[in-house]
Amino acid sequence: MPPMPPEERLSEAFDETEGVFANDEPIELKPSVEKDPLHEVDYDESFENPPFLSIMSAYLCLFLLVIFGHIRDLLRKWGFDKTMDASEFGNEGFVPLFNDFEAFYTRNVWQRVLHYWCHPLAGVPGAKIEVWDRKFGSFNENIRLQETKRHYLNIGSYNYLGFAENKGRCADETVQEIRHRLGTATASSRSELGTLRVHEQLESLVAEFVGKKAALVFGMGFGTNSQNIATLVDEGCLLISDELNHASLILGARLSGAKIKVFRHNNMLQLEKILKTSIVMGQPRTRRPWKKILIVVEGIYSMEGTSCNLPEIVKLKNKYKAFLYVDEAHSIGAMGNTGRGICEHYGVKPSDIDILMGTFSKSFGASGGYIAGDRDLVAYLKKESHAQNYSSAMSPPVARQVLASTQAIMGIDGTNEGQRRIRQLKINTRFFRTELQKRGYILFGELDSPVVPLLICSIAKLCAFAKTSLNNGLAPVVVGFPATPMLGARARFCLSASHTTEQLRWMIDLIEKFEPELGLKLSRRDRSL
Repeated sequence: MPPMPPEERLSEAFDETEGVFANDEPIELKPSVEKDPLHEVDYDESFENPPFLSIMSAYLCLFLLVIFGHIRDLLRKWGFDKTMDASEFGNEGFVPLFNDFEAFYTRNVWQRVLHYWCHPLAGVPGAKIEVWDRKFGSFNENIRLQETKRHYLNIGSYNYLGFAENKGRCADETVQEIRHRLGTATASSRSELGTLRVHEQLESLVAEFVGKKAALVFGMGFGTNSQNIATLVDEGCLLISDELNHASLILGARLSGAKIKVFRHNNMLQLEKILKTSIVMGQPRTRRPWKKILIVVEGIYSMEGTSCNLPEIVKLKNKYKAFLYVDEAHSIGAMGNTGRGICEHYGVKPSDIDILMGTFSKSFGASGGYIAGDRDLVAYLKKESHAQNYSSAMSPPVARQVLASTQAIMGIDGTNEGQRRIRQLKINTRFFRTELQKRGYILFGELDSPVVPLLICSIAKLCAFAKTSLNNGLAPVVVGFPATPMLGARARFCLSASHTTEQLRWMIDLIEKFEPELGLKLSRRDRSL
């Protein structure tokens, strides 16, 4: 096993005046998009198809899995094997209750490799993590937590700015909130007895931070989307969604009752065609004009690492008089020179976005979400939103954590800690991404995205990558079907400001060490220039 990297923080090794790491070669920092006066045409994202041989080997692997899976299902049916997963044997003549193939996949693939996922953490998700050991029964039928722990280098958490920590100003203020102020919960919704002064302070600060007139915070990020979109659009409205939007956005769209149309990821020609055709043709059957049209996109897409082409989307939104909803769960705090998200990254005015949504579970080291917009919008949500009226209010210590981390990011805490972390994250992200790309790996996303997916393609290689990484002290997130397409299995690396350059180099060297055995270098592009 390679030795674990040292503990020094990357920021302490970075020379602000020279732009290099101490005792290290220079790392080029290209100007970010917002510094480029031509940012509107500089939109770029990396997508590359794997070689034909890799595709065929992945299909062969899936074919064998299906064959052996059907054999095992026959053995279960005849009583020679057993399963603890849901199945519908003996229900002939009834309509299936769930998707048979996904249940088939869960029984015969997911259950067999479960030990590579769902690791229980024993501490904060920093650059290094402690993980509880587990003991699995036959075919992973049951799991027993052990008393021992293992230590890993963490490259899988959304702790972009490193605020998910148990010491420091943010943690201290959170503890004080619990001990000496309002305890751990409000036990009420915001519309009844759950609105506290700390919530109002946070909403005022969030609105100022994102450049909007008002904001409303919620206790759950997923619920911020799923419970509020249905408040914004309903029957007679048109919702146009990017095909890669998060499940919370999809659920909110389905609950709304609005007509849903989907465009291919970042395909502006198809988006314009849908807008133009929808306005001309109107609603189905009646041909009446749509009550409203809402375009829904994300700032950073968490499985691809790509950003929305915001400048072009804003042009289309203004041209066809539609509303725009931007989910900044992964971009707020992590993108832009001052962490103000995808708007700052592309130099787009926040006033051009009708509804800005974000979560606090990534860059802010907490939980919950917000919606920011005009005062009339926020006032309407306070009255009509299910998340406001029927969900528990954000926990006071969580609100205090978000308040403290936002103050640090904005620099109003009297330090430059927030700006140092934002700069550090950008350095780490560009360094890690460019180093892997130069070595021949297929990476998705754009240069400044802290989400770095490495395409593996085959489910067999995916499991082998997870096993080898864990055995060597690295804890990545590996993702396969149904969270990705069948041939889209990938390792998803999430960079953090808490990573050091030595840690990043160690990760890259480790991947290089076992790459010949797994065959992960699938890129055919020339990276020599």
